[in-house]
Amino acid sequence: MRLWQVITQQGEFLARRVAPFWSKIQHTGKLKASSLRGFVSLFLIGASLSMAIAACAPNNSNSSTTASGGSNPGGNTGNTGNVKLTLVSYSVTQAAYAKIIPQFKAKWKQEKNQDITFKESYGGSGSQARAVVDGLEADVVHLSLALDIQKIEKAGLIQPGWETEAANGAVPTKSVAALVTRDGNPKGIQNWADLAKDGVKVITANPKTSGGARWNFLGIWGSVTRSGGDDAKAQAFTTKVFKNVPILPKDAREASDVFFKQGQGDVLIQYENEVVLAGQNGQKLPYVVPGVNISIDSPVAVVDKNAAQHGTKEVAEAFVKFLYTPEAQREFAKVGFRPVDPTVGTEVAKQYTPIQTLFTAQDLGGWKDIQKKFFDDGAIFDKIQAGANT
Repeated sequence: MRLWQVITQQGEFLARRVAPFWSKIQHTGKLKASSLRGFVSLFLIGASLSMAIAACAPNNSNSSTTASGGSNPGGNTGNTGNVKLTLVSYSVTQAAYAKIIPQFKAKWKQEKNQDITFKESYGGSGSQARAVVDGLEADVVHLSLALDIQKIEKAGLIQPGWETEAANGAVPTKSVAALVTRDGNPKGIQNWADLAKDGVKVITANPKTSGGARWNFLGIWGSVTRSGGDDAKAQAFTTKVFKNVPILPKDAREASDVFFKQGQGDVLIQYENEVVLAGQNGQKLPYVVPGVNISIDSPVAVVDKNAAQHGTKEVAEAFVKFLYTPEAQREFAKVGFRPVDPTVGTEVAKQYTPIQTLFTAQDLGGWKDIQKKFFDDGAIFDKIQAGANT
Protein backbone atom coordinates (compact mmCIF):
# COMPACT_ATOMS: atom_id res chain seq x y z
CA MET A 1 0.00 0.00 0.00
CA ARG A 2 1.37 3.48 -0.90
CA LEU A 3 2.18 6.02 1.81
CA TRP A 4 -0.46 8.36 0.41
CA GLN A 5 -3.15 5.71 0.86
CA VAL A 6 -1.99 4.95 4.43
CA ILE A 7 -2.11 8.63 5.34
CA THR A 8 -5.59 8.98 3.84
CA GLN A 9 -6.89 6.01 5.82
CA GLN A 10 -5.32 7.36 9.02
CA GLY A 11 -6.97 10.70 8.38
CA GLU A 12 -10.35 9.03 8.14
CA PHE A 13 -9.63 7.14 11.41
CA LEU A 14 -8.77 10.40 13.20
CA ALA A 15 -11.92 12.02 11.95
CA ARG A 16 -13.98 9.22 13.52
CA ARG A 17 -12.07 9.48 16.82
CA VAL A 18 -12.34 13.27 17.06
CA ALA A 19 -16.07 13.34 16.30
CA PRO A 20 -17.26 12.34 19.84
CA PHE A 21 -15.04 15.02 21.45
CA TRP A 22 -16.31 17.69 19.08
CA SER A 23 -19.94 16.62 19.70
CA LYS A 24 -19.45 16.85 23.45
CA ILE A 25 -17.97 20.33 23.15
CA GLN A 26 -20.91 21.47 21.07
CA HIS A 27 -23.47 20.13 23.59
CA THR A 28 -21.80 20.83 26.96
CA GLY A 29 -19.31 23.55 26.15
CA LYS A 30 -16.59 21.77 28.21
CA LEU A 31 -14.43 18.64 28.44
CA LYS A 32 -13.03 16.65 31.31
CA ALA A 33 -9.27 16.83 31.78
CA SER A 34 -8.80 13.25 30.61
CA SER A 35 -10.94 13.87 27.57
CA LEU A 36 -9.10 17.09 26.88
CA ARG A 37 -5.75 15.28 26.98
CA GLY A 38 -7.10 12.75 24.49
CA PHE A 39 -8.37 15.46 22.21
CA VAL A 40 -5.02 17.31 22.27
CA SER A 41 -3.15 14.07 21.53
CA LEU A 42 -5.35 13.39 18.55
CA PHE A 43 -4.94 16.98 17.40
CA LEU A 44 -1.14 16.68 17.47
CA ILE A 45 -1.24 13.40 15.57
CA GLY A 46 -3.47 15.01 12.98
CA ALA A 47 -1.15 17.97 12.61
CA SER A 48 1.79 15.64 12.08
CA LEU A 49 -0.12 13.71 9.44
CA SER A 50 -1.10 16.96 7.72
CA MET A 51 2.56 17.87 7.36
CA ALA A 52 3.31 14.39 6.03
CA ILE A 53 0.50 14.70 3.53
CA ALA A 54 1.86 18.06 2.34
CA ALA A 55 5.33 16.57 1.94
CA CYS A 56 4.16 13.50 0.05
CA ALA A 57 1.47 15.07 -2.12
CA PRO A 58 2.28 15.49 -5.85
CA ASN A 59 3.79 18.89 -6.74
CA ASN A 60 1.72 20.52 -9.46
CA SER A 61 3.43 23.90 -9.26
CA ASN A 62 4.48 25.56 -12.53
CA SER A 63 7.28 27.55 -10.92
CA SER A 64 10.85 27.29 -12.21
CA THR A 65 14.28 28.08 -10.85
CA THR A 66 15.56 31.40 -12.12
CA ALA A 67 18.81 31.66 -14.00
CA SER A 68 20.45 33.74 -11.30
CA GLY A 69 20.45 31.11 -8.56
CA GLY A 70 19.01 27.95 -7.07
CA SER A 71 20.22 24.41 -6.91
CA ASN A 72 19.36 23.79 -10.56
CA PRO A 73 20.67 26.88 -12.35
CA GLY A 74 19.85 25.55 -15.80
CA GLY A 75 16.48 24.24 -14.74
CA ASN A 76 13.04 24.75 -16.22
CA THR A 77 10.07 23.12 -14.57
CA GLY A 78 7.24 25.00 -16.18
CA ASN A 79 6.07 27.76 -18.49
CA THR A 80 6.50 30.70 -16.11
CA GLY A 81 9.51 32.32 -14.53
CA ASN A 82 12.95 32.19 -16.09
CA VAL A 83 14.89 29.52 -17.93
CA LYS A 84 18.64 29.54 -18.50
CA LEU A 85 20.06 28.31 -21.80
CA THR A 86 23.78 27.81 -22.37
CA LEU A 87 25.06 28.28 -25.92
CA VAL A 88 28.59 27.18 -26.80
CA SER A 89 29.81 28.25 -30.23
CA TYR A 90 32.94 29.09 -32.22
CA SER A 91 34.30 32.60 -32.25
CA VAL A 92 33.09 34.04 -35.52
CA THR A 93 29.39 33.49 -34.78
CA GLN A 94 29.41 35.87 -31.82
CA ALA A 95 28.53 38.99 -33.81
CA ALA A 96 25.50 37.30 -35.34
CA TYR A 97 24.27 35.85 -32.05
CA ALA A 98 24.41 39.31 -30.49
CA LYS A 99 21.44 40.12 -32.75
CA ILE A 100 19.76 36.71 -32.98
CA ILE A 101 19.46 35.94 -29.27
CA PRO A 102 17.40 39.06 -28.38
CA GLN A 103 14.99 38.26 -31.23
CA PHE A 104 14.51 34.71 -30.03
CA LYS A 105 14.02 35.81 -26.43
CA ALA A 106 11.31 38.26 -27.49
CA LYS A 107 9.58 35.60 -29.60
CA TRP A 108 9.67 33.03 -26.78
CA LYS A 109 8.36 35.58 -24.27
CA GLN A 110 5.47 36.44 -26.56
CA GLU A 111 4.58 32.83 -27.28
CA LYS A 112 5.35 31.15 -23.94
CA ASN A 113 5.30 34.06 -21.47
CA GLN A 114 8.69 32.93 -20.20
CA ASP A 115 11.96 34.84 -19.88
CA ILE A 116 15.21 33.28 -21.08
CA THR A 117 18.65 34.07 -19.74
CA PHE A 118 21.43 33.06 -22.12
CA LYS A 119 24.89 32.04 -21.02
CA GLU A 120 27.21 32.25 -24.02
CA SER A 121 30.69 30.87 -24.63
CA TYR A 122 32.77 31.52 -27.76
CA GLY A 123 36.18 30.22 -28.77
CA GLY A 124 38.02 27.91 -31.12
CA SER A 125 35.75 25.12 -32.28
CA GLY A 126 37.99 22.27 -31.18
CA SER A 127 38.63 23.87 -27.80
CA GLN A 128 34.91 24.42 -27.30
CA ALA A 129 34.16 20.78 -28.07
CA ARG A 130 36.75 19.67 -25.52
CA ALA A 131 35.32 22.04 -22.93
CA VAL A 132 31.84 20.55 -23.34
CA VAL A 133 33.22 17.02 -23.07
CA ASP A 134 35.14 18.08 -19.95
CA GLY A 135 32.08 19.52 -18.23
CA LEU A 136 30.99 22.85 -19.76
CA GLU A 137 27.23 22.26 -19.52
CA ALA A 138 26.10 23.46 -22.93
CA ASP A 139 22.47 23.03 -23.92
CA VAL A 140 23.20 23.92 -27.56
CA VAL A 141 26.48 23.72 -29.49
CA HIS A 142 27.17 25.43 -32.82
CA LEU A 143 30.67 24.52 -34.00
CA SER A 144 32.73 24.96 -37.13
CA LEU A 145 32.73 21.34 -38.27
CA ALA A 146 30.77 18.17 -37.66
CA LEU A 147 33.85 16.37 -36.39
CA ASP A 148 33.79 18.51 -33.24
CA ILE A 149 30.15 17.71 -32.52
CA GLN A 150 30.89 14.05 -33.15
CA LYS A 151 33.44 14.22 -30.31
CA ILE A 152 30.66 15.37 -27.97
CA GLU A 153 28.43 12.60 -29.31
CA LYS A 154 31.17 10.04 -28.67
CA ALA A 155 31.36 11.26 -25.06
CA GLY A 156 27.72 10.26 -24.64
CA LEU A 157 26.30 13.80 -24.36
CA ILE A 158 24.55 13.91 -27.75
CA GLN A 159 22.37 11.15 -29.11
CA PRO A 160 23.35 9.60 -32.47
CA GLY A 161 21.37 10.93 -35.41
CA TRP A 162 21.63 14.58 -34.40
CA GLU A 163 22.35 15.46 -38.05
CA THR A 164 18.73 14.66 -38.92
CA GLU A 165 17.13 16.59 -36.06
CA ALA A 166 17.41 20.02 -37.70
CA ALA A 167 17.00 21.31 -41.23
CA ASN A 168 19.71 21.18 -43.90
CA GLY A 169 21.60 18.37 -42.20
CA ALA A 170 21.74 20.41 -38.97
CA VAL A 171 23.75 23.15 -40.73
CA PRO A 172 22.35 26.67 -40.18
CA THR A 173 25.42 28.56 -41.45
CA LYS A 174 27.91 28.06 -44.22
CA SER A 175 30.79 29.86 -45.81
CA VAL A 176 33.53 29.21 -48.37
CA ALA A 177 37.30 29.64 -48.45
CA ALA A 178 38.78 32.98 -49.43
CA LEU A 179 42.34 33.88 -50.38
CA VAL A 180 43.40 37.14 -48.71
CA THR A 181 46.27 38.90 -50.50
CA ARG A 182 48.56 41.83 -49.92
CA ASP A 183 47.42 45.24 -51.17
CA GLY A 184 47.36 45.28 -54.95
CA ASN A 185 47.72 41.47 -55.06
CA PRO A 186 51.36 41.66 -56.21
CA LYS A 187 51.61 37.88 -56.66
CA GLY A 188 48.54 37.78 -58.89
CA ILE A 189 46.66 35.23 -56.79
CA GLN A 190 43.36 34.27 -58.44
CA ASN A 191 42.72 30.62 -57.57
CA TRP A 192 44.04 27.56 -55.78
CA ALA A 193 46.54 26.74 -58.51
CA ASP A 194 48.41 29.97 -57.81
CA LEU A 195 49.26 28.75 -54.31
CA ALA A 196 51.64 26.17 -55.75
CA LYS A 197 53.70 28.68 -57.76
CA ASP A 198 57.33 29.27 -56.92
CA GLY A 199 57.91 32.28 -54.73
CA VAL A 200 54.39 32.38 -53.23
CA LYS A 201 54.28 32.13 -49.44
CA VAL A 202 51.01 30.69 -48.13
CA ILE A 203 49.76 31.16 -44.56
CA THR A 204 47.38 28.60 -43.09
CA ALA A 205 47.06 26.95 -39.70
CA ASN A 206 47.96 23.35 -38.95
CA PRO A 207 45.17 20.94 -39.99
CA LYS A 208 46.21 18.60 -37.18
CA THR A 209 45.27 21.19 -34.57
CA SER A 210 42.84 23.58 -36.27
CA GLY A 211 39.34 22.90 -37.54
CA GLY A 212 39.50 25.90 -39.85
CA ALA A 213 42.75 24.62 -41.33
CA ARG A 214 41.08 21.30 -42.10
CA TRP A 215 38.58 23.18 -44.25
CA ASN A 216 41.51 24.95 -45.95
CA PHE A 217 43.22 21.63 -46.63
CA LEU A 218 40.04 20.12 -48.08
CA GLY A 219 39.58 23.17 -50.28
CA ILE A 220 43.08 22.67 -51.72
CA TRP A 221 42.63 18.91 -52.14
CA GLY A 222 39.11 19.11 -53.54
CA SER A 223 40.08 21.75 -56.08
CA VAL A 224 41.83 18.87 -57.87
CA THR A 225 39.52 15.90 -57.21
CA ARG A 226 36.34 17.90 -57.95
CA SER A 227 37.86 19.12 -61.22
CA GLY A 228 38.61 15.71 -62.71
CA GLY A 229 41.86 14.83 -60.95
CA ASP A 230 42.46 11.70 -58.90
CA ASP A 231 43.92 11.33 -55.40
CA ALA A 232 47.48 10.99 -56.71
CA LYS A 233 47.25 14.33 -58.53
CA ALA A 234 45.57 15.90 -55.51
CA GLN A 235 48.35 14.73 -53.20
CA ALA A 236 51.07 15.98 -55.54
CA PHE A 237 49.41 19.39 -55.84
CA THR A 238 48.70 19.72 -52.12
CA THR A 239 52.32 18.82 -51.36
CA LYS A 240 53.49 21.66 -53.63
CA VAL A 241 51.20 24.10 -51.81
CA PHE A 242 52.51 23.05 -48.39
CA LYS A 243 56.08 23.44 -49.61
CA ASN A 244 55.11 27.12 -49.84
CA VAL A 245 53.83 27.24 -46.24
CA PRO A 246 56.66 28.69 -44.10
CA ILE A 247 54.97 28.17 -40.71
CA LEU A 248 51.98 26.24 -39.36
CA PRO A 249 50.30 28.16 -36.54
CA LYS A 250 48.12 26.11 -34.20
CA ASP A 251 44.83 27.82 -35.11
CA ALA A 252 43.19 30.26 -37.51
CA ARG A 253 43.58 33.21 -35.14
CA GLU A 254 47.34 32.72 -34.87
CA ALA A 255 47.55 32.32 -38.65
CA SER A 256 45.84 35.70 -39.06
CA ASP A 257 48.30 37.26 -36.62
CA VAL A 258 51.22 35.81 -38.58
CA PHE A 259 49.86 37.34 -41.79
CA PHE A 260 48.64 40.73 -40.55
CA LYS A 261 50.69 41.54 -37.46
CA GLN A 262 53.95 39.82 -38.33
CA GLY A 263 53.73 40.56 -42.05
CA GLN A 264 54.62 37.05 -43.16
CA GLY A 265 53.30 35.48 -46.34
CA ASP A 266 51.75 36.60 -49.61
CA VAL A 267 48.35 34.99 -49.16
CA LEU A 268 46.25 33.88 -46.21
CA ILE A 269 43.58 31.19 -46.54
CA GLN A 270 40.62 32.40 -44.52
CA TYR A 271 36.85 31.94 -44.14
CA GLU A 272 34.98 34.28 -46.47
CA ASN A 273 32.69 35.37 -43.61
CA GLU A 274 35.71 36.46 -41.53
CA VAL A 275 36.92 38.63 -44.39
CA VAL A 276 33.46 40.17 -44.87
CA LEU A 277 33.13 40.88 -41.15
CA ALA A 278 36.59 42.49 -41.06
CA GLY A 279 35.51 44.76 -43.88
CA GLN A 280 32.41 45.78 -41.95
CA ASN A 281 34.64 46.67 -39.01
CA GLY A 282 36.72 49.00 -41.16
CA GLN A 283 39.49 46.62 -42.17
CA LYS A 284 39.10 46.29 -45.94
CA LEU A 285 41.02 43.24 -47.07
CA PRO A 286 41.85 42.43 -50.69
CA TYR A 287 40.73 38.88 -51.40
CA VAL A 288 39.57 36.47 -54.07
CA VAL A 289 37.16 33.56 -53.81
CA PRO A 290 38.14 30.51 -55.93
CA GLY A 291 35.42 29.33 -58.29
CA VAL A 292 35.94 25.72 -57.20
CA ASN A 293 35.35 25.82 -53.48
CA ILE A 294 34.50 23.90 -50.33
CA SER A 295 31.18 24.53 -48.58
CA ILE A 296 32.25 25.25 -45.02
CA ASP A 297 29.23 23.82 -43.22
CA SER A 298 29.02 24.61 -39.51
CA PRO A 299 26.50 22.39 -37.69
CA VAL A 300 24.34 22.87 -34.62
CA ALA A 301 23.00 20.35 -32.10
CA VAL A 302 21.14 20.13 -28.82
CA VAL A 303 23.34 18.55 -26.13
CA ASP A 304 20.72 15.99 -25.18
CA LYS A 305 22.07 14.84 -21.83
CA ASN A 306 22.62 18.36 -20.49
CA ALA A 307 19.30 19.68 -21.81
CA ALA A 308 17.46 16.77 -20.21
CA GLN A 309 19.14 17.40 -16.85
CA HIS A 310 18.47 21.14 -17.05
CA GLY A 311 14.89 20.75 -18.23
CA THR A 312 15.68 22.90 -21.28
CA LYS A 313 15.04 20.44 -24.10
CA GLU A 314 11.96 22.25 -25.43
CA VAL A 315 13.52 25.71 -25.49
CA ALA A 316 16.84 24.39 -26.83
CA GLU A 317 15.10 22.68 -29.75
CA ALA A 318 13.05 25.82 -30.41
CA PHE A 319 16.23 27.93 -30.44
CA VAL A 320 17.89 25.60 -32.95
CA LYS A 321 14.77 25.78 -35.14
CA PHE A 322 14.81 29.59 -34.91
CA LEU A 323 18.29 29.69 -36.47
CA TYR A 324 16.72 28.69 -39.79
CA THR A 325 14.11 31.45 -39.82
CA PRO A 326 14.53 34.37 -42.23
CA GLU A 327 15.10 36.69 -39.26
CA ALA A 328 18.09 34.71 -37.99
CA GLN A 329 19.42 33.96 -41.47
CA ARG A 330 19.52 37.67 -42.26
CA GLU A 331 21.61 38.28 -39.17
CA PHE A 332 24.04 35.53 -40.16
CA ALA A 333 24.24 37.05 -43.65
CA LYS A 334 25.02 40.50 -42.24
CA VAL A 335 28.27 39.16 -40.77
CA GLY A 336 29.28 37.31 -43.91
CA PHE A 337 27.78 33.82 -43.69
CA ARG A 338 26.05 32.47 -46.78
CA PRO A 339 22.38 31.85 -45.94
CA VAL A 340 20.89 28.36 -46.04
CA ASP A 341 17.40 29.88 -46.41
CA PRO A 342 16.73 30.23 -50.18
CA THR A 343 14.67 33.39 -49.83
CA VAL A 344 17.32 35.19 -47.83
CA GLY A 345 19.96 33.79 -50.16
CA THR A 346 18.25 35.52 -53.07
CA GLU A 347 17.97 38.78 -51.12
CA VAL A 348 21.71 38.97 -50.42
CA ALA A 349 23.13 37.15 -53.45
CA LYS A 350 24.92 40.26 -54.75
CA GLN A 351 27.24 40.44 -51.74
CA TYR A 352 28.86 37.07 -52.53
CA THR A 353 31.18 35.91 -55.30
CA PRO A 354 29.43 33.23 -57.39
CA ILE A 355 30.84 29.70 -57.03
CA GLN A 356 31.03 27.52 -60.14
CA THR A 357 31.74 24.22 -58.38
CA LEU A 358 30.78 23.91 -54.73
CA PHE A 359 31.56 20.64 -52.96
CA THR A 360 31.00 19.46 -49.40
CA ALA A 361 32.72 17.29 -46.81
CA GLN A 362 30.23 14.57 -47.71
CA ASP A 363 31.50 14.66 -51.29
CA LEU A 364 34.91 13.76 -49.85
CA GLY A 365 33.56 10.86 -47.81
CA GLY A 366 32.20 12.53 -44.66
CA TRP A 367 34.12 13.58 -41.57
CA LYS A 368 34.71 10.14 -40.13
CA ASP A 369 36.45 9.00 -43.31
CA ILE A 370 38.12 12.39 -43.80
CA GLN A 371 39.73 12.25 -40.37
CA LYS A 372 41.00 8.74 -40.92
CA LYS A 373 42.19 9.35 -44.47
CA PHE A 374 43.84 12.74 -44.00
CA PHE A 375 44.48 13.74 -40.40
CA ASP A 376 45.09 10.68 -38.23
CA ASP A 377 48.71 10.01 -37.34
CA GLY A 378 50.49 8.58 -40.36
CA ALA A 379 47.68 9.57 -42.74
CA ILE A 380 47.93 11.70 -45.90
CA PHE A 381 48.65 15.03 -44.23
CA ASP A 382 51.64 13.60 -42.38
CA LYS A 383 52.93 12.21 -45.68
CA ILE A 384 52.40 15.59 -47.34
CA GLN A 385 54.32 17.29 -44.54
CA ALA A 386 57.18 14.85 -44.96
CA GLY A 387 57.23 15.53 -48.70
CA ALA A 388 56.98 19.29 -48.22
CA ASN A 389 60.00 19.29 -45.92
CA THR A 390 62.29 17.48 -48.38
